[in-house]
Amino acid sequence: MGTPEFAVTSLEKLVDAGCNIVAVITAPDKAAGRGMQLQQSAVKKYALEKDINILQPNKLKDPEFLQLLRSLHADIQVVVAFRMLPEIVWNMPPLGTINLHGSLLPDYRGAAPINWAIINGEKFTGVTTFKLKQEIDTGDILLKEKIPIANDETAGELHDKMKVIGADLLLKTILGIADNTLTGIPQTSNPKPQTSNPKPQTSNSHPQTSNLKPLHHAAKIFTENCMIDWNRPVEDVYNLVRGLSPVPASFTTLEKKKLKIYKGGKIIGKPSIEPGIIDTDGKNYLRFACIDGYIDILDLQLEGKKRMEVKDFLRGYRFGVDAK
Repeated sequence: MGTPEFAVTSLEKLVDAGCNIVAVITAPDKAAGRGMQLQQSAVKKYALEKDINILQPNKLKDPEFLQLLRSLHADIQVVVAFRMLPEIVWNMPPLGTINLHGSLLPDYRGAAPINWAIINGEKFTGVTTFKLKQEIDTGDILLKEKIPIANDETAGELHDKMKVIGADLLLKTILGIADNTLTGIPQTSNPKPQTSNPKPQTSNSHPQTSNLKPLHHAAKIFTENCMIDWNRPVEDVYNLVRGLSPVPASFTTLEKKKLKIYKGGKIIGKPSIEPGIIDTDGKNYLRFACIDGYIDILDLQLEGKKRMEVKDFLRGYRFGVDAK
């Protein structure tokens, strides 16, 4: 069960290993693009290439879908980047339903663990396989693998690395369940979950390695999470930019127009201008002041324009004129 490209890597890994995939369950086709043409999910496209049975239910409790699901007689169900399942679905197969999650559970439960780990300045994250149960991301842990986060790594780069490592872990998990050498370990709960926000954590210890620290909640990313607050330290803003690149992308305004920022560099040192004010030579650099330095913009997209490198942008932009 899965929808985006992240899930395709896991499905491909299982197919290549000779696993008998009796069906793929993915999202219904959706109209998208200027022509509003029906678009197939990445998982469906792969399943069609491999001639795998495909189910696309609108509602997971639909009696017809449930009957079809039962008729498959699946031993196990695998969920990678899908949607929340009702108990009647996840509790159906004899070996249960397993999920691949992009964090070291129980830390960073939720919809956007990759983004929030980078936004919060974490140096490590990981992937976890676990058995599904009623409450989201709380089931018994099967396997984990720790992954370092590079200082300049974006969410997109971490995503691409994680989907490969996660696929390997998923196959290892299924083989362990199949030969009865792998059993789940209950997750430790923490009474004080910490809501993720654009402020990085300052502690040198990480919640995923210590039950004494509050857990982070990796909530869905909303527009308000993406707006840059220049009255923050450079490190905070730098991590926010990385954690939201390439999608949905952090943003600010430039002469009253929305400016998405995909990549930036850090310049530490007391700025000579107020936070949020730009410093540019009009040719080579465009910098925004923070409270303790600047973010040197390297890759951007102005509202109504294409994404481009800063030198290309400055070559065609006229301050005070294009803003009108």
